[in-house]
Amino acid sequence: MSPELISILVLVVVFVIATTRSVNMGALAFAAAFGVGTLVADLDADGIFAGFPGDLFVVLVGVTYLFAIARANGTTDWLVHAAVRLVRGRVALIPWVMFALTGALTAIGAVSPAAVAIVAPIALSFATRYSISPLLMGTMVVHGAQAGGFSPISIYGSIVNGIVEREKLPGSEIGLFLASLVANLLIAAVLFAVLGGRKLWARGAVTPEDGGVTGRGTASAGTGSSTGGSGNGTGGTGTGGAGADTGTAPAAVAVRPEQETGGAEGTGIRLNPARIATLVALVALVVAVLGFDLDAGLTAVTLAVVLSTAWPDDSRRAVQEIAWSTVLLICGVLTYVGVLEEMGTITWAGEGVGGIGVPLLAAVLLCYIGAIVSAFASSVGIMGALIPLAVPFLAQGEIGAVGMVAALAVSATVVDVSPFSTNGALVLAAAPDVDRDRFFRQLMVYGGIVVAAVPVLAWLVLVVPGFG
Repeated sequence: MSPELISILVLVVVFVIATTRSVNMGALAFAAAFGVGTLVADLDADGIFAGFPGDLFVVLVGVTYLFAIARANGTTDWLVHAAVRLVRGRVALIPWVMFALTGALTAIGAVSPAAVAIVAPIALSFATRYSISPLLMGTMVVHGAQAGGFSPISIYGSIVNGIVEREKLPGSEIGLFLASLVANLLIAAVLFAVLGGRKLWARGAVTPEDGGVTGRGTASAGTGSSTGGSGNGTGGTGTGGAGADTGTAPAAVAVRPEQETGGAEGTGIRLNPARIATLVALVALVVAVLGFDLDAGLTAVTLAVVLSTAWPDDSRRAVQEIAWSTVLLICGVLTYVGVLEEMGTITWAGEGVGGIGVPLLAAVLLCYIGAIVSAFASSVGIMGALIPLAVPFLAQGEIGAVGMVAALAVSATVVDVSPFSTNGALVLAAAPDVDRDRFFRQLMVYGGIVVAAVPVLAWLVLVVPGFG
């Protein structure tokens, strides 16, 4: 048995054990990386640790630390109320606002994980407060980021278009952008319909000043602490409170004294020095990441430390609220994927597919490889490896290069909802007051559905007709 095949089988075993024995998959993956790396790939400790995602570790810790402080001092409550007023109380519009916001950020040049890191904590705090399915809100944020991710001036778009030009393939910058935009918009529409969007419309408009609801619902809109929000607990939608199940608003919860009616700008929550400083810190995070290309994780840690020093009481428990189990999970799995890359397993699989003599079959298999691997690794990195592998059969003229590149781009990025990808991990870590194990399973199941369905659909729509 080849080393590459052994490494793939070990990964399957890790998934099975983690699923059936409730062992943290990250810890299992670290053990697998050590065993496979040492016994099969002949790697030393430095070679194994080369795959440790240090940058993602800092992003997960830094962003969750900063937003834990924002939750503790009430800043996220203020932002949620402000968002409700922005859409005139129509809670059903908020997921689309978050979709559009992350899409706009990536379209103008933000790296997708940076945009998700900025928007996801606010979006998921809103979801918790108004008993919206965290799966709906989290996936809307991620798909929004990917919808704008291939604009001609975006990071992803620039990289992929550069690869196409380097390989001397025909390309279409606008076609690539529109393919990703339309695909993610359609997926978002389906998610909204399936995960409770219609019930959100039926709920009516909330009144942020007093938590009341106008329209069909008569209960108060509170924060809710459910792990889901809309739906009946099946299909990964969660098991929200009573309001979520009936289409009315969730039950009210106690409001802190400083959240009484008449707060700043009529949001029902007053701004105090700590909240003002936190808002300034969040704006500084956006400016630093998007304007000066600073690392999101290091910037977030620095800002969190400054806030903790100034207001230690608000942030005393923030470090404990960092999603450490999620950090272990993601870093362990990605370290094992790094071992697979180091020993050539991914290249081995790609070359095996590229050597198939039937171009259309090779094309769909490359889309699936891009989707599967990208669910655990860098989306753009995978495309950078797979596009050159497609060159030989693209040169035969039976497959349109524009459609093939677009299909690879869509297949390799829509799967970023996987909890093992950077974006999915950020969503998982950012969700407050949820059963993280359950939310992880929901994201994993949904990611599996996307991996299974989207590549073949992208192939049928973009590759089979022969575009380009």
